[in-house]
Amino acid sequence: MATCAPRVLRYSATHLPSPVPPPVMNAIFPSNVPGVNIGRLIDLKCLDWGALWKAEPSDIFVPFSNVFVENENPFFPKRLPFSLMRCFCFLFAFQSAPQSKHFKSIRRPMFTPGTFDGKIAFITGGGTGLGRCVALYLSTLGAQVAIASRKLPVLQKTAEEISNSSGNRVLPIQLDIRDPASVKQAVDTCQNEFGLPNIIINNAAGNFVSPTERLSTNAWKTIIDIVLNGTANVTLDIGKRLIQAGKGAVFLAVTTPYTTHGSGFVCPSASAKAGVEAMSKSLAAEWGRYGMRFNCLSPGPFETEGAFSRLDPTGQFRSALKDQIPVGRMGDIEEVANLALYMTSDFSNWLNGAVIQLDGGKLPFTAGDFNALTQVEEEQWNLMEKIIRGANEKSKSKL
Repeated sequence: MATCAPRVLRYSATHLPSPVPPPVMNAIFPSNVPGVNIGRLIDLKCLDWGALWKAEPSDIFVPFSNVFVENENPFFPKRLPFSLMRCFCFLFAFQSAPQSKHFKSIRRPMFTPGTFDGKIAFITGGGTGLGRCVALYLSTLGAQVAIASRKLPVLQKTAEEISNSSGNRVLPIQLDIRDPASVKQAVDTCQNEFGLPNIIINNAAGNFVSPTERLSTNAWKTIIDIVLNGTANVTLDIGKRLIQAGKGAVFLAVTTPYTTHGSGFVCPSASAKAGVEAMSKSLAAEWGRYGMRFNCLSPGPFETEGAFSRLDPTGQFRSALKDQIPVGRMGDIEEVANLALYMTSDFSNWLNGAVIQLDGGKLPFTAGDFNALTQVEEEQWNLMEKIIRGANEKSKSKL
């Protein structure tokens, strides 16, 4: 999946030297599809590299800014040999990770039964998806679990299924985390039935994809209220009770890798999740004295029906996502749940104020400017090295 940013200039063959044959020009900068970003119609494995390199006029130079009109990277010279410019075009246009079969998913709890005996867990968004899986694992390993969300029938069904599997009672609690009064009532219910929770997992979330300019004020407010304000409502309500009771606990918030670098089309969620991470780090510093730990789990793409029905309704991006993950696959929900288990267990008692990313290496792969070169084969490396060395020698001879 190409990750080139949209350019102000629409690419056409007019940006290339006239001696380059039309098929090569169209392969590099498709002029027949208005507005297409470079690289979207090219597959390195299918490209006729021989024809491409032979088309190079040896002494023609092309201004780099004519192609990457928004590029301000100080590490690139303003003028490059056409051969080098072409390499950089490929570099930025292709971001597909090498696939691997060496990283198998283990779909069972990582701890032994009894690990969470005596623990009381309160999980928002616990009826489906990741929240459900974490609730199942915690209950199986001995914890008393309360799951909370707005849809009580879904919660009741999930609670019954988990209880039948684990043999432990699971408490379903209706909750709207946007409403402090609803939060208070839900925590009261948990406290009356089980006691004050000492594992709190803020998993409830709201998100959808949309161009930011299309968002209404209400759409923005809805996401902020659920993700940031909702997490704060739950955290502050339970945290104040714990302080008053003199008890400790661990808080885990589920966030996202794009809190660090941002992401288009999910601006409200990125902003809200970044706020959640800042809140967790702040409370880790402030409330550690009360026996509380705060951490964030930042999972990359793992497939759940609920999330992908909103974020990828057509299904067109799922296979492309796999090509951006060095381990060669999307995550499984059980893998994320197991990391949540560790981060809320007594084995992680020295973990506080952390944000742990779990994405198969996707973020460093897509962030690295040169990672697309994983697609270049040995003979292509030899050819590129020859061209680069030749260009360097020419530059030295002119000094």
